[in-house]
Amino acid sequence: MIVFEELIARRVDVSPRQVRNTIDLLEKGATVPFISRYRKEQTGSLDEVQITNIRDELNKLKELQKRKEHILKTIEEQGKLSSELKKQIEECLDPVELEDIYLPYKHKRKTRATVAKDRGLEPLAKIVMKQEEMLLEKLALKFINEEVETVEDALQGARDIIAEWINENQGARKIIRYYFDRGAVIYSKLVKGKEEDGIKFRDYFDFSEALRKCPGHRILAMRRGEQEGFLKISLEPDTERVLDALADRFVKNPYDTGQQVARSLEDSYKRLMQPSIENEYKALYKGKADQEAIKVFADNLRQLLLASPLGQKRVLALDPGFRSGCKLVCLDEYGSLLHNATIYPHPPQKDHAGSSRKVSALVQQYNIEAIAIGNGTASRETERFIKKMRFAKEIEVYVVNESGASIYSASKIAREEFPDYDVTVRGAVSIGRRLMDPLAELVKIDPKSIGVGQYQHDVDQGSLKKSLDEIVESCVNQVGVNLNTASKQLLSYVSGLGPVLAQNIVDHRSETGGFNSRKELKKVPRMGDKAFEQCAGFLRIEGAENPLDNSAVHPESYHIVKRMAADLNVDLGQLVNNESLAGQINLNKYIDGNTGLPTLKDIQSELEKPGRDPREQIEVFEFSQDVYSMEDMKPGMELPGIVTNITKFGAFVDVGVKQDGLVHISQLADRYISDPNDVVKIHQHVKVRVLEVDVPRKRIQLSMKGVENS
Repeated sequence: MIVFEELIARRVDVSPRQVRNTIDLLEKGATVPFISRYRKEQTGSLDEVQITNIRDELNKLKELQKRKEHILKTIEEQGKLSSELKKQIEECLDPVELEDIYLPYKHKRKTRATVAKDRGLEPLAKIVMKQEEMLLEKLALKFINEEVETVEDALQGARDIIAEWINENQGARKIIRYYFDRGAVIYSKLVKGKEEDGIKFRDYFDFSEALRKCPGHRILAMRRGEQEGFLKISLEPDTERVLDALADRFVKNPYDTGQQVARSLEDSYKRLMQPSIENEYKALYKGKADQEAIKVFADNLRQLLLASPLGQKRVLALDPGFRSGCKLVCLDEYGSLLHNATIYPHPPQKDHAGSSRKVSALVQQYNIEAIAIGNGTASRETERFIKKMRFAKEIEVYVVNESGASIYSASKIAREEFPDYDVTVRGAVSIGRRLMDPLAELVKIDPKSIGVGQYQHDVDQGSLKKSLDEIVESCVNQVGVNLNTASKQLLSYVSGLGPVLAQNIVDHRSETGGFNSRKELKKVPRMGDKAFEQCAGFLRIEGAENPLDNSAVHPESYHIVKRMAADLNVDLGQLVNNESLAGQINLNKYIDGNTGLPTLKDIQSELEKPGRDPREQIEVFEFSQDVYSMEDMKPGMELPGIVTNITKFGAFVDVGVKQDGLVHISQLADRYISDPNDVVKIHQHVKVRVLEVDVPRKRIQLSMKGVENS
């Protein structure tokens, strides 16, 4: 484990002590959010990313260790495990190098080389490989038998054996990887006869690019074309240079034996090594492309989950439609459904007057404070209809991204929550709740259905799910959760809980009428000391007798805050939410063996603003009132928009025409940028200039260059 610690420390760029303590906490069942927030003294204030990297590197090394044990056992069973080979395997830290060491000892199916060996040609192959004999044909005659009829048959068998030896040679494989690393080209060709069906991949019908310069999104696009049967992809270094380099290593003379080895070498490269290492590099670059795409998705999801919430206000939500009408729901400040109805303000019914009366009456009856409108079909028309109305008080109107709302409305979660309502009502409820608290509502939807990211269906699905689940967990614990109102889906992402404990909390809450203190969590079935330790600091109880129960101060530190209050001669209630008093605390006075300055600073910050939501305040946004469809758009127009998705090649912006436009990375700023996230964020309000509108292909090209954005 000591070697692991030092190696991980170098890879993650932290100290071995930080790695050691972090591993110890992880091995004892602590979660990443908990370690990051409440164990800063042990880790040296490592953040979630660093802790996650330590955990992932540890898991990789554990997997490598398992593989080594399997390889050692296999070779030992063959009776071929020398002390030198054992040492080489045990000290190997590179999975690729480990497989190269193991290659000669792997169980082989029937190959040309094994057939040749069975025919007794291995001694001849050894003679040829030494390249010392001059009378090769005379030697080969000695190996002719019933299965080896001619000298050429004997030499061919010897060459097959030598080709396999070269293939299994670590040095040879390193040479080929060297040229793949530095000069491999990725080629994409059209499969013959697929021109029309594969038209969406036409950019890759005859494409080539240096592999190391090819961006991940392009690799994923080509792979999709290959999987759908339209493209053929290959990776190739400079073959001539590779063969010259291999010849320098293996060919010792220009005579007959040297020529035999040269022929073996070329065969080994083209038939064995090149295809093997090409597949290796295809997997390697696919993995890199996956990680890049997953990171893009994860970054977008984090921004989406941490989008500005409206907060606890009464909301009227509309799921717009034309022929089927607009489904309307009224929600109280906790997101509970109070009323549902349908209005028909648009063609073919055009019941403007009746729809207006109904909306006005419901706004008054249910004391509505804001209106949420889904951004799907008839969204702009519904927004225009609502904004023409006059209410007795000011009502804020928001257009809400409804991606995934239909997935939620048809889900088991929605059916359990609203068994007596159809999908249209559930969808409208989801739109309204998404305005109130995006995080609490979006955790109910599979992240892949939310509509952000690039090529999410092409990447490794296990890695994607793991990454996205961790992002959701991180966001939920960063914001904190109201213990008495949170859904079981939201609770399941709280540090230390999971689906079973989350359900138990909801059941206990229903039976008792709610929690009055964090201590009552210990009465929940299966809530042990470890689970309580991990979750308590992330759960909030509004109106609790102990005000710290509505803060991020962990119960294990309550005694410290009580001492602080006593030293200031005030009650605990007077100290909490009092910046002036909190600022008077001498933190050094409370340092002990378990608690240091990092934790004490966090406590002081919480006392100043307990349970403060880290998310920004929501802002009202308005699309251009002159543009409702792509046909209304003209090059040169400057329009307001909302960033809906960010990829490596640019950002997509909703300008209110039911089709997002692309701001290519080269058009995001007046300076060079390598990452769109340096300029824009999900849900950011921006101004864009229209460059090109292609109505038939539903493509909009936009620019932010030279456009004033705050």
